[in-house]
Amino acid sequence: MRKISVKKIIIVLGVILVLIQFYSPQLNNGTALGGNDFTHTMSVPNDVMQILKTSCFDCHSNHTDYPWYSKIQPIGIWLANHIDEGKRELNFSEFNTYKAKRKRHKLEELVKEVKEHEMPLSSYTIIHKNAVLTNEQAQLLINWADSAYQLIPLDSNNHK
Repeated sequence: MRKISVKKIIIVLGVILVLIQFYSPQLNNGTALGGNDFTHTMSVPNDVMQILKTSCFDCHSNHTDYPWYSKIQPIGIWLANHIDEGKRELNFSEFNTYKAKRKRHKLEELVKEVKEHEMPLSSYTIIHKNAVLTNEQAQLLINWADSAYQLIPLDSNNHK
């Protein structure tokens, strides 16, 4: 059996690391607030909007403000996957494309995640300290989502 040296492994890993720098994932550079965003059907006070922009939109809208290190691979790939997953879970930019039942469910999840300090993610707030929610901001967001939930009419034809 052939013995592989540590030096060869380091060289191969180095070549892979250099080559992966030429790959760039698609950026999330759309418009956060557009024709299908949540502000068209629900009232969003300025203070709540500021919280959402600061703590939520990078992963839960069609626009992300990328940090400098997002251009370094594989970090950029990891961020792109993370953003795609966040948008699949809840996309404020596409909220009005959701059926009423799904809108209500997403607002319920928002309340639950914020109450349990699951959102914003700690992996995000480590670097984005301004995204950490104070108790007052969390309560403001929870109260807004609860009231928005109550205003979404249930339509028996909505199954999504």
